[in-house]
Amino acid sequence: MTKTVIDLFCGAGGLSEGFRQAGYHVVAGNDFDTAAGETFAKTHKEATFLPGPIENITPKDFLKAGQIKAGQLDVLIGGPPCQGFSVYNHQRGMHDQRSSLYLEYLRIVDGLKPRWVVLENVTGISSAGGGEAVRAIIKGFSELGYQVEARTLKAEEYGIPQERRRVLFVGNRVGLPIGWPEPTHGPSLKPLVTVRDAIGDLPLLENGEEFGGKAYRSAPKSDYQKAMRAQCKAVTNHAAPRLGAINMERLQHIPQGGSWRDIPFELLPKGMKRAKRSDHTKRYGRLTWDGLSSTILTKCDIHWGAYIHPEQDRAITVREAARFQSFPDWFEFTGSRTEQYVQVGNAVPPLLGRKLAETIFRVEAGEVATPFELQLTG
Repeated sequence: MTKTVIDLFCGAGGLSEGFRQAGYHVVAGNDFDTAAGETFAKTHKEATFLPGPIENITPKDFLKAGQIKAGQLDVLIGGPPCQGFSVYNHQRGMHDQRSSLYLEYLRIVDGLKPRWVVLENVTGISSAGGGEAVRAIIKGFSELGYQVEARTLKAEEYGIPQERRRVLFVGNRVGLPIGWPEPTHGPSLKPLVTVRDAIGDLPLLENGEEFGGKAYRSAPKSDYQKAMRAQCKAVTNHAAPRLGAINMERLQHIPQGGSWRDIPFELLPKGMKRAKRSDHTKRYGRLTWDGLSSTILTKCDIHWGAYIHPEQDRAITVREAARFQSFPDWFEFTGSRTEQYVQVGNAVPPLLGRKLAETIFRVEAGEVATPFELQLTG
């Protein structure tokens, strides 16, 4: 019997794409972002997309969209908007209105009564309010009859070519143990997937060059490239943002692995001329072929992070950012280029979602030991 998923705050659908790759059937999704909703609808044709603020949607709306009854849904997934908890928001905390959107998630949980729940958020949630946010979320699930655990996962340990940390809440109401995916990449495991492994086959671009639907630069040269390309014959969402003349002059001085510190003082932006050498470590950073991508944010702006191509003097494209997030190449993002970057940066890497989904499958199949069994065998 096919397992079912509904995705709240779905964005473009990175988490649901991962569950779909693991064999789940995505029946519905919701987001208030119009452009992200268009991408979700286009890439999840089997699902019903419910647009608009979650506050305006009832559990019955989701049940109708998914053609299911309360208690029949296998997994409810989602990532409530996280800006209120982000480490980039220095005023973060429970007072931020966006921080309370997890209550909407809990409201839908109460109405749908899924077997499993998966909620994703930024690591800043762990320190927000002195840990109040994490405690409140777990308490909220507990009051609805769910045993839930929270854990911080590192994307690169699961074959994703990016330094990315996210907090995951996973739980169920059916008395099964909580399982977590075992890392597959790192010391004593498979080598980390590098920037070269991820984007080395994508076409060359000049600064500001538009590139639509043309062939790849080369045959796939890594297992990761093969997986991302699947049967695709052309590249989409691959256009270089146009950088101004002063930024192009700055880029000439930045080697692989370098940053704003390599730019001559007289060429630095006015505000950065007052910066300490220990500040802004990622600004004007150029990626290295043999390293990981820095965390993909909603703006791949070179002034704010390491988003310069390893050898081409330009910022990374939406497609390159999507590769670092493990989106397959057939997954095309709609909307303006700015909106596309937002969709990619907000997403849960599909590969991480797939690992979580596969773990839930194994738990339900009895392949993950219960705490009692672990105690007996420990």
